[in-house]
Amino acid sequence: MGKVTLEFDSVEEAEDIRNALDGYKWKLALWDLDQHLRNEMKFNNLSNEKYKAFEEVREKIREFINDYQLQLD
Repeated sequence: MGKVTLEFDSVEEAEDIRNALDGYKWKLALWDLDQHLRNEMKFNNLSNEKYKAFEEVREKIREFINDYQLQLD
C-alpha cells in the first residue's frame, strides 16, 4: 500500500487537511442517509407524499454525487 504525506504551513490550512482526511467519513454519512431513506421507502407504509419526498431527496443525492464525479459504491 502506498504512503501519503500531508504537509501544511499554517493553522489556517489545518481545516483543509481535516476536510481531506474526513472525506471517507462524509461518504459513509451520505451512504447511511441514502440507505435510511431507501429502507423507509421499502419497509414502512409511507404516505404517497412522504414516499415522493424521500424519492426526490435520493434523486438529488445522486445528482450531487454525479455533478462532483463521485461514487457511493
